[in-house]
Amino acid sequence: MRIMGLDFGSRTVGVAVSDPLFLTAQGVEIIRRKSPNKLRQTLARIEELITEYEVDRIVLGYPKNMNNTEGERCEKTQEFRQMLERRTGLPVILWDERLTTVLADQAMMEGGIRRENRKEYVDKLAAVFILQNYLDASRQS
Repeated sequence: MRIMGLDFGSRTVGVAVSDPLFLTAQGVEIIRRKSPNKLRQTLARIEELITEYEVDRIVLGYPKNMNNTEGERCEKTQEFRQMLERRTGLPVILWDERLTTVLADQAMMEGGIRRENRKEYVDKLAAVFILQNYLDASRQS
């Protein structure tokens, strides 16, 4: 079994999965959609990946504001969480994702990825950071 990490955005969902020992997170893909409200194909692709990687739970990035308040994106993320739980039957854990996109961008800069190419990878890398933070915290408790 594995854990899936998701970075849910208005037009994309970054996807990562853990290794079977729950030690590391690897980026899988970025699911793109044309409209923020068109989630049927996104959910179907997530279901395919759940089956392919034998996922038994999902960690979903929760986009709190830096002052720890919850804004409109948190509301949309809660709605997406409910859809995921209904559709997959798996538990979906909300995980604080503050600064994961910044960390992903920084890692790509350090890796020499040109600015114009970073958009292509940032969501998948953010999903890796979300899942890796969850895995690290789970081992410490």
